[in-house]
Amino acid sequence: MKPDLDRFNSRRSTVYSNRGVVSTSQPLASQAGIATLRDGGNAFDAAVATAAALNVVEPTSTGLGGDVFALYKTADGDVGAMRASGGAPAGASIEAVSEAVSDGTESLDPADAQMPFDGPHTVTVPGTARGWEATAERFGRKSLAELLQPAIRYATDGYPVSEVVSAQWQHAEQLFDTAHAREAFLYDGEAPATGQVVTLPRLGASMRKVAEHGADVVYEGDIAEAIAGEVQREGGFMTVDDLADFEVEWPEPVSTTYNGAEIYELPPHNQGLIALEALNIAEELGAGGYDHGSAERVHYFAEAMKLAFHDGHHYITDPEYESHPPLGSEEWARQRAETVGPAANHDVSFGVPDANAEDADTVLLTTADDEGNVVSYINSRFAGFGSGLVAGDTGIALQNRGASFSLDSAHPNSIAPGKRPFHTLIPGLAHLDENDWAAFGVMGGYMQPQGHVQVLSNLIDYGMPLQRTLDEPRWRYRESGQLALEPHFDGDVAAKLARKGHEVVTMTPGQFGGAQIARDADGVLSGATEPRKDGNAQGL
Repeated sequence: MKPDLDRFNSRRSTVYSNRGVVSTSQPLASQAGIATLRDGGNAFDAAVATAAALNVVEPTSTGLGGDVFALYKTADGDVGAMRASGGAPAGASIEAVSEAVSDGTESLDPADAQMPFDGPHTVTVPGTARGWEATAERFGRKSLAELLQPAIRYATDGYPVSEVVSAQWQHAEQLFDTAHAREAFLYDGEAPATGQVVTLPRLGASMRKVAEHGADVVYEGDIAEAIAGEVQREGGFMTVDDLADFEVEWPEPVSTTYNGAEIYELPPHNQGLIALEALNIAEELGAGGYDHGSAERVHYFAEAMKLAFHDGHHYITDPEYESHPPLGSEEWARQRAETVGPAANHDVSFGVPDANAEDADTVLLTTADDEGNVVSYINSRFAGFGSGLVAGDTGIALQNRGASFSLDSAHPNSIAPGKRPFHTLIPGLAHLDENDWAAFGVMGGYMQPQGHVQVLSNLIDYGMPLQRTLDEPRWRYRESGQLALEPHFDGDVAAKLARKGHEVVTMTPGQFGGAQIARDADGVLSGATEPRKDGNAQGL
C-alpha cells in the first residue's frame, strides 16, 4: 500500500547547527552521518557513511550494484566533482545485444529489437564501491572500513522499515524471480511491512568484505566473480575484466550564473547541462520575477524546461563518443528564449527514445561541516532494485542503468562496448554569496533538473528559508507533453495554465522527487529535507 503523503501536515523548520549537518531520505542513515561527524569525521566521511547506511535502510533505491556521483566545495575553497559510473561490457555491441534480446523469440528480427528495461543486458559496471573509497581516501579522515560500520550493524542487527521505503519495496515481489534474489530481499516471499524489523545478512557480509579488503573485492575479488557470473548465467556479457578496468573520474563541473548565484552541475554523460540551460533560459525570460504563486511563473519556467530537455535529451551521452553544442552558455539560452511566448509550445520533443528514465529511484544526501566542506552525494541503481539480478549470495542487487541505451546505431545514446549511457543523476552546488554555499539535489529521473530549477528559484528569486524551498508545491513537465502539478497549488493556477495551452494534470506528491539541502552561510550550518520522503535533517 502506497503511503498517502497528502495526509501528513507536520510542520518542519530548517535545522541549524555550527558543527555539522546531514540531510537525507531516511532518519537512520542521517544518524550514521551525524555519528561520523561526532566521532571526528568531516563532511566527506559523513557522506560516505550515510550513503552506505542508505544501502541497507533504503535498499529500494540504492546499492553497491549501482553508481555514485558528487559535487563539493572543500574547506580550502576548491570546487570539484566525482563520477563513479561504469559503462557497458566489452562484449555489448549493438549486434550482440540485439541478437541476444531476440534469441528465442521467433517473431522478432534482431533489427527490430529494443533495449530491455531489466535483465542482464541492462547491467552496467557499478561504480559505488570505488566511488566511496576514492571519496574517503582523497578527502576524508576515516578509512572506508570505519565508515561502513553503521551500515554493517543495520544489516546484521536489523532495523524497522520506514513507511515510504516499505511501499517502494513492494515491487521486489514481482521483480525478483531467482531464489537467491528473493532470499536476499523478501521475507516469506513478501516485502516487509512498515515497522517490520528486518536484517540483510548477505548484504552485511559483502559490506564486511569491502571493509576488510577494500573496494577491489567488488572489482577483482570474489564479489566481482559473483557479479560477472550472475550476469553471464542470465545471458549477459559482463566479465571480471570489465569490472577490473573501472576507474573513478574527477571531471570539471559545468556552471552558470543565475540571478547572481553561481550554480554548478555535472557535465555529460549526466543531465546537469539540462538544468543549467533551463536556468539560463528562465533568467532570459524573467521567469523568477513573477509572483511565486502565479501561473505565469510556472508557465515560463516550464517552457524553459521543455527547451532544455529537447536539447539535452538529443545531445547528452558519453562525451568520449559524441560531442555536444554549448548547451549551458548564455548565448545558446538567448536564442532559445526567443522561441518562448505567452502560450504553451507544443512543438518540442522530450525524452531519450526508449530510455525509460522519466521516473527512477535514487538517494541523494547532503552534508556540511564546521571546516567549510559542503558535499552533495547521489547514489542509485536507476529503477528501484535495478535489473532484477542479485549477484549470487552477495545480497548485491545490480543496476539497470543500461536500460537508457538505444539499439539504434543512429542515436547518440546507442550502446557500445565500454560506453556509459545517458545518466539522470545530478548532485548540485550553489555559491550564493561570498561565504555562502549550498549543496543540494532533487532525486527522481527527469524530475531531477526540474527540481533543481524550482528549488534554486525558491531560494534565490524568492529568498525562502531552506525548508520552505523544499516544501513548496512542484510542477513537472512529462514526456507525454502534459504539465503535471501537485494538488497543493493555490487558487486557479491550473485553470490559467490550461488557458495558456498546457495540458494540465494532477499527480500525487511521490511523483515530484526527493530533495535535500545543506548550507554553510558564514559558518552557520543549516539543512532541510524532503517532506515527500521518510527522512530528516540533523545537526550536530
